[in-house]
Parts: sequence; C-alpha cells; structure tokens
Amino acid sequence: MGDIENAQPGPGNDPGSLTHAFHALLEGAVAPRPPAPPDCPYCDLPQDRRHTGYPGHWILLEPRVLIPAHTVPPRRRWIITSDGIAMNLWDAEPLTGTLCRIPHSIACPQLLPQDLWPWVTALRHHNKQRRQRLFDLPHEDLPDTA
Repeated sequence: MGDIENAQPGPGNDPGSLTHAFHALLEGAVAPRPPAPPDCPYCDLPQDRRHTGYPGHWILLEPRVLIPAHTVPPRRRWIITSDGIAMNLWDAEPLTGTLCRIPHSIACPQLLPQDLWPWVTALRHHNKQRRQRLFDLPHEDLPDTA
C-alpha cells in the first residue's frame, strides 16, 4: 500500500508521453479562447466558458445546470474548483451528494448525440442480433400454403 512507482499516470500529470493539448482535446476542452464570446460554434447558444487545468484550453459547460454526479456518465462529469478551474472527474466515483457540470457538447442541438455508454450499446447490438436469430424468420421464398 502506498506504492505508486508502477501506477499509471492520470490525465495531466504525465509530462512524458502525452501533451497537455492532447489531454485537453481528449476531455473535450475545445472552447473558443477569450476575448471571443463564449458561444457554441455549432448552435451559437451562449455557454459558460471555464478554464481547464491545461494551459490555453477552455471548455464550454452548460450554463446554470448542476446535476447529481452519480447520474452523469464517467468522463462527462466536471466540477469547478475553488479557484474557478473546471476539472474532469474522469472515472473517479463521485462522493454522495456531489453535484457536477456537463459539457455543452453532449447537449448541443446541432451535434449528433455521443455514445455515453459504449458497453451498453454493444450489448444492445448483441441482443438485437440474438433476437433476430431467435424470432425473425425469413418471409421471402417461403412456399405458399394457401
């Protein structure tokens, strides 16, 4: 316990392989920089622009929306630190009662919805194929019994 030599680096704290810009893009921090207005480039709605922990990178968050963190999919949970910086919780399990913010990109009316739970989507496709094999019989090329 307490051995961190072999631990995987978290986002933003590995100066070697990945750059700050890559992590910022991975987390969706692609907001227009000030002094540009904090409007979504796709739907033009005004958003809440917050600086991330990555130099020169900002994120657009849904304004005035606080959601219980346990109801938001992992990697979409953002909290605002005491100094006003937006921080992505990644896969960390939120404490009971924690409220978080969501990025505008998952609520933008001009963007296609993101697949927030890929494993559920894969299971849904698997079940669809299973259902087709079990219940969908071919209707074409069957002999007419009448």
